[in-house]
Amino acid sequence: MSEQPLLRVVRGEPTDEELAALTVVVAALSRREPPRRRPVPVGAWASPAGLHRPVLRPGPGGWRAAGRPG
Repeated sequence: MSEQPLLRVVRGEPTDEELAALTVVVAALSRREPPRRRPVPVGAWASPAGLHRPVLRPGPGGWRAAGRPG
């Protein structure tokens, strides 16, 4: 079995550091990642949005609005 080189320089004279940087980039791009799973939807009963207090606005009826969600 003959091993093919990962990279081949066809023009120019790159330094060892440039070749090392290019090798790292090519290896990172060719790395295979497992497919991402879709997040499981969360129902409204478990939504953390209900834990956030709404902005309090001073004025007529403000005390009433402070105690009501939404």
